[in-house]
Amino acid sequence: MAQIFAYIIHKDGVADDSALELAVAAQAIDPSASVTAIVCGSGIDAVCTEAAASYKEVWKIDSADLAYPNAEVVRKALVNILPKGAVILLPHNTFGMDLGPGLSVKLDTAYVADVVGVEGTDGNNLKLIRQEYSGMVSTHVNADISGGAVITIRGGAFQPDESKGAGGSVTDKSGDAGDLGSKRRFLEVVEAEVGDVDITKSEVLVSVGRGIEDQDNLEIVEELAKAMGADVSCSRPIVDAKWLEKSRQVGTSGQTVSPKVYLACGISGSFQHMGGIKGAPFIVAINKNPKSPIFQLADVGIVADILEFLPELTEAVEG
Repeated sequence: MAQIFAYIIHKDGVADDSALELAVAAQAIDPSASVTAIVCGSGIDAVCTEAAASYKEVWKIDSADLAYPNAEVVRKALVNILPKGAVILLPHNTFGMDLGPGLSVKLDTAYVADVVGVEGTDGNNLKLIRQEYSGMVSTHVNADISGGAVITIRGGAFQPDESKGAGGSVTDKSGDAGDLGSKRRFLEVVEAEVGDVDITKSEVLVSVGRGIEDQDNLEIVEELAKAMGADVSCSRPIVDAKWLEKSRQVGTSGQTVSPKVYLACGISGSFQHMGGIKGAPFIVAINKNPKSPIFQLADVGIVADILEFLPELTEAVEG
């Protein structure tokens, strides 16, 4: 089996939740593998130390050119340090989707995106599971990894192992990264506007999707949230319809939230939406379609019409 690497996303000196999920995905691919984490950036000692708690080995690439996560620059560095035939796992987020395809071309390897499960290996044949049609259909993919592979892993698809007992070592690979010049230039970070409620700090969220059907029906969601002491959030269709402000949107194109409890009402559970949920909250899903992909991720699933169920739930909560 090829050597497996995991690319660690980080911000403000803290590794992203995906770091722990990639470690579990790597073990699913090869339980006997000693997985190596790769951390790129500037002034990243703290992140490397954190990653070493979950990985036996961490490769550090520290450069001022990597102060902002520029996929073009990171791609150059990885091409120079990765051994031939390596399998590298990336989080399936905006950065991973930017980095992955071009990296697989440069390395001349297989590329599989948005993986939600691993069925195992048969020699150099890696069996993976993806989803199509917004999660309504699962597809089984056979990838020839004899020459290596670049694989992006969907957030939340693998339950993170938070034991952090690896006690790994950190190896500085900065000198092997080569020329990191880039035509792409970082300009600035534009922070998303925070509305009257900052859902990124909410411990309990009642989130609503297209299943609410009409703007006037939002009242039943707001009543439930009030009864639960929660805040209201939503999926993208609600913002696109201008029923709630952008600051309430959860997802890869909205806010990233980490509540203790997430109540998903009439939300199908596309990866774009679920990618905005971090920290393994307790997820309760209510949807009238029993085949909605949200049920694969929920701790509790309720097949019901939210227009009928939510008022009853509110009444029960109010006692």
